[in-house]
This record gives sequence, structure tokens and C-alpha cells, in this order.
Amino acid sequence: MEPSQNQNIARLRDEVLNNKGTSLQEKFDRVLNLVKVLRSECPWDRKQTPQSLAHLLLEESYELVYAIDEGDQQELKKELGDLFLHISFQVLMAEEAKTFSYAEVFDALCDKLINRHPHVFGDTTAENEQDVLKNWESLKLLEKNRRSLLDGVPKAMSELLRAYRVQKKVAGVGFDWQSDEGVLDKLTEEIAELKNAKTSAEQEEEFGDLLFTIVNYSRFISTNPEDALRKATNKFMSRFMNVEKMVQASEKSWREFSPEELDALWNSAKKSL
Repeated sequence: MEPSQNQNIARLRDEVLNNKGTSLQEKFDRVLNLVKVLRSECPWDRKQTPQSLAHLLLEESYELVYAIDEGDQQELKKELGDLFLHISFQVLMAEEAKTFSYAEVFDALCDKLINRHPHVFGDTTAENEQDVLKNWESLKLLEKNRRSLLDGVPKAMSELLRAYRVQKKVAGVGFDWQSDEGVLDKLTEEIAELKNAKTSAEQEEEFGDLLFTIVNYSRFISTNPEDALRKATNKFMSRFMNVEKMVQASEKSWREFSPEELDALWNSAKKSL
């Protein structure tokens, strides 16, 4: 007689609690068993769906990036674990729906990477990074009979990063500026058009064009705009919090400071950091 579902879960619970394992395979299995136990025994985990966990997956990704930015290896280790937990839950829910398994995820990953690296696993030549990117985008276009090079750009990402991805994709097939000077000229043009915009709709459109051009320029200086903006925001926050401390130490309210005095505090914060 096969063991009941409850007996299986009880066995998995004991395995998770009492057997940390020594090999990588055993530790991997422990995580998968842990996810199965949570899915069965925890009321919150039982009610989750792929869609309900999507926003949490994004949050974990951002927390992982923050740990990387901070250079905090202990936190990075934890955040990688959190991200893997979400991946494991997504695969488990797919197994429940009988759509795919972990084995199929791994096979699909290896097949895709082998196919997109013919310069490593085949007889195609790639002399530099640009050759690799051109091969990559051309091969992606052949997959799933995609009608457009841009079909694979995810919509669930920040618009700054989405613009960057779109521009990198079209650049991969040669649709790009010839030099950064051309982009800078376009940037000057977009600033002038924004200044001359009359209605709010025109201003919004021209501002969008300006942002898109700035993202374009970021590629020419090998800078990811999302990374650059995140670091600039973090820098501003650090400086502003330093200004806050100086305001609090003065025992005066914000309104009691003139713009010139606040500017002086800001410059002081910049120097101290």
C-alpha cells in the first residue's frame, strides 16, 4: 500500500528538520522538500498562485540587487536563497498543474544556452562581444517563430530598463547610432524641443523622448541606466539624510532655514560623504 499524502508530508518534514545533508544534491533536495512541506502545511503558502507571488519575486530581485550594491556578502547569500525559494515555488506550482518540472526547466535552460552560443558549442566564430550579441539576437528571432525582434522584451520591468533592452536589441542587428556624438546631438535637439513644448501633452511626449535618448547614450558609455539612476538615487538619499541630521542637531525646523542655508548644508553633506 502506498503511503498517504499526510505520511509523505510527515516524512518530508522530518527530512527537512533532521537531515541537512552533505552533498549539493542532498541540500538541493532539502530545499525542494521544504517547499513541498510549506505548500501543504502553511495556510498562506497553500493559497498562493504564480500570479500572486509575482510581485514578491520582483521585490526579492530588487533586494538582491541592493545587497550586491552594498557589497554585503552575508546579505547577498540570504537574498539569493530567498530568490531561489521563489523559483522553487513557481516550479512546484507548475508541477501541480502538470505543465512542467524542474528537469524540464534545466533541460530548457541548457538547450537554449547551447543553441545561443554556437561560437562555444558549434563552428560559428565570434571575435568580440558585439559578434556574440548579434548572433544571440538573430538566434532568438528564429526561436518560436517570433514576428518581431522586440517580441521578447518583458513588459513587467521598469520603463527605464525596458527602453534600454529595446535599444540593445535593435542595436544587435545594426539599427543604431554610428557614434556617441550623434546621440549627444540628438540629446541637445530633444532638450530644445522640450523647452519649446506648449501643452502638457507635448511636454510629456518630449520629456519621454529626452529620457529615451539619455538611455540611448548610456549604452555608448557602457552604463546601464537602471544601475546609474539607482546609484544616483542612493547617493542623494545618503546626502539628504546627512542634511536631516544637521537640521535636527540645530534644533530648528526646516522652515526656519533659508534656501541658501539649506544649500550650504547640502554642500557640507557632499563633502562629508
